[in-house]
Amino acid sequence: MRTINLLCLLILSGTMCIWADIKIMHGPYLQNLYEREATVVWVSDSPSVGWVEIAPDDGTHFYATERQKIFDTRIGIKNVSRIHAVRLTGLLPATRYRYRVCSQEVLSHEGAVVTYGEIASTDVYNKRPLSFMTNDTTKSHISYAMVNDIHGNNEALENMIGQCDLTSTDMFLFNGDMVSICDNEAQLFNGFMDKAVELFASSLPMYYCRGNHETRGAMAPYFKDYFNPKAEELFYMFRQGPVCFIVLDCGEDKPDSDVEYYGITAYDDYRTLQAEWLKTAVQSDLYKNAPFKVVVCHMPPFGGWHGESEIARKFIPILNAASPDVYLCGHLHEYLRNDAGNEGVNFPVIVNSNNTLLKAYADGEEMDIRIYDLSGKEIDKLVIHK
Repeated sequence: MRTINLLCLLILSGTMCIWADIKIMHGPYLQNLYEREATVVWVSDSPSVGWVEIAPDDGTHFYATERQKIFDTRIGIKNVSRIHAVRLTGLLPATRYRYRVCSQEVLSHEGAVVTYGEIASTDVYNKRPLSFMTNDTTKSHISYAMVNDIHGNNEALENMIGQCDLTSTDMFLFNGDMVSICDNEAQLFNGFMDKAVELFASSLPMYYCRGNHETRGAMAPYFKDYFNPKAEELFYMFRQGPVCFIVLDCGEDKPDSDVEYYGITAYDDYRTLQAEWLKTAVQSDLYKNAPFKVVVCHMPPFGGWHGESEIARKFIPILNAASPDVYLCGHLHEYLRNDAGNEGVNFPVIVNSNNTLLKAYADGEEMDIRIYDLSGKEIDKLVIHK
């Protein structure tokens, strides 16, 4: 009898294991949102296949018909992973889409036989489906905000996001050092990203500019699995409304040979690669035809440290010739503004602090940038006219 009971317990245990609930632990959140594409990222608690179901924002119930499924795939095979990134293509500009994400647990894969478990998904029954709006280069005006250097301070992040009217904010810039080190996945999500998802990131785009602290730790080589996952690199450009944004990766602030990096970094070469890309980017129609041009980079092009000097030597001559309207950075943990002509830079440089929020509004004739402290007090403003 005891043997039978033990056998039943093992069978029951195995059944519970096979049909154990899978959960979406983090996300979903938007990345690489452009006019005709968007990437949706989320993380489940166990290996799974994942997909996005997408529907037009046409007033029909999400369950009115079977919705198009776009799977997370790699070389023609559904990706079995905890981390899922689905690139949605063929979208229409200036169009709202509804979506949900799904993960189905993969219990085993032996030979040609795959055994699946349960499915977890975002809720479209008890809640309105998540949605996003694709970018629109013809839009007459945009509003955006920038946060940087919070180093895992969720309270500061919530304060700053709370100062923004999310109904009129088109996008957010996270300009680096959102955490102090990338040793594990929990640091990324507990440090800022879960809070960002809670507040806005499932429906409003966040464009990430990596800082020097995200380059540190055992998770650093996998940063791109979570941010910019379907792009080739961590430097890129995009346009929303009248503004073209160029996002540059600063790399580390000390020489690659520094003892702190244990011989694992090659950021001098990475900055050289970016400089070659930048020469082409500033000659593109996307850049030239935009009424306003904004450069986003975590470190300023001055200060005397190695990384800052590399930026000044490799990026600034190209940018000086291309005449952007402003360079937005952080890194120094203090607010300052350099007007055009200082430090060999022909355009204004705004260094946002770790406890200040940058908010901007731009139309075809004016870009109004304002800086606020944690109490909501305006401490500086820069208005650029065309």
